[in-house]
Amino acid sequence: MNKINFEHPRDQIVEIMRRIYGYGMTTTSGGNLSILDSDGNMWISPGGIDKGTLQREDIVCVKHDGTIVGRHKPSSEFPFHRAIYKIRPDVKAILHAHPPALVSFSVAGVIPNTAVHATARLICGTVGYAPYEVPGSEALGKNVAAAFAEGHSTILLENHGAITAGTTLLQAFQRFETLDFCARLINRATQIGKPHYLSDTQIEFSLVDRNEGFRPFEADEHTSEELEMRYQMVKLIQRAYRQMLFTSTEGTFGVRLGKDSFLITPFGVDRGTIKAEDLVLVQGRRFDAGGHKLSRAAWFFKTIFDAQPELNSLIIANPPNLMAYGVANEPFDPRVIPESYILLREMPAFEFGAHFRDVEKVAQTISPRYPVILIKSDCMVSAGKTLLEAFDRMEVAEYSAKATISARGLGGMQPIDDNQIADLVKAFKLQP
Repeated sequence: MNKINFEHPRDQIVEIMRRIYGYGMTTTSGGNLSILDSDGNMWISPGGIDKGTLQREDIVCVKHDGTIVGRHKPSSEFPFHRAIYKIRPDVKAILHAHPPALVSFSVAGVIPNTAVHATARLICGTVGYAPYEVPGSEALGKNVAAAFAEGHSTILLENHGAITAGTTLLQAFQRFETLDFCARLINRATQIGKPHYLSDTQIEFSLVDRNEGFRPFEADEHTSEELEMRYQMVKLIQRAYRQMLFTSTEGTFGVRLGKDSFLITPFGVDRGTIKAEDLVLVQGRRFDAGGHKLSRAAWFFKTIFDAQPELNSLIIANPPNLMAYGVANEPFDPRVIPESYILLREMPAFEFGAHFRDVEKVAQTISPRYPVILIKSDCMVSAGKTLLEAFDRMEVAEYSAKATISARGLGGMQPIDDNQIADLVKAFKLQP
């Protein structure tokens, strides 16, 4: 169980507000969050208070009898929070904010297609739509409640942003974050070409559990080397999350410990608050998950580690600028700046599902010569001799992709030419 479930509603609201404000998903005056506790009391963020400096003492409690406890007034959007809880007894937490990517869809009247990525629909569920009404009004509350009454837990508001709900505030946040990721990915892909969406068959195919033969065990001891690597991995996982290189539900790190053992991030643990003890130890086809679930990518990491003894670290991520190329089915040219080519090389691209259908081919490709690959509409895989090297490549790939998308508005990218590439290969002793 995630630590946030043991925190007071005040602290949960402050923590999630910190995230959405820090990510640019809301403004000083915008956004509101609430939790319905086991006594039927609603804890809700206040109205008119700076969201960038929100403290636990600012959170308002609206008792089940309507009594307001706190030094502030509840959010002006209290009516739709109340309406959702009334019509959906399964809902225990609600999040509303106005991130630019989702607002772009909101003002266009278009619902983001979550089939842009395989796991997004699983997290968000179906996405509903609520017509515009004056913020804070009972009429808006009725429109929002009607959309939630249809069974949606994720709603796009006409000219207003989005609302998500869940059994916990973390679940509501993950739905919101994932919908925003889809919106950002679609927006960027549209700048490159035409976004491609996955079919139901493709999504189902990608979600199949392929960790056949892996069995749980309890490790007798944990070496100092393993404990140090857990510490280093957590630092970089949380850094990658803060930089929005992946979401709280996506992104997988793996580091080799020995010939047939490695550490890997678990399935279903929040990347923003992951701890050293959450990481999963894999030895051969045995795993010590410490109460968590084995990553769905464990079989893939093992296949690559077995095929590539020179690689010690692997990262799977979904950075939106790079992934936009895969979603638009357009080639990404890594010849952006010298650092891009030195770290990324040619970056081979595979069709969606290639690592499921022919994992051996993918495992033979990703190597010291081709340390980064792109799997269209799915992920990038970054490899290195060290964890920091793999992390650096992931960052450089995303920043390079972002630069090339921006360059399109300036007339397009002029890549480093073949002669300049030859000079780089010679100067940095790169494998030809």
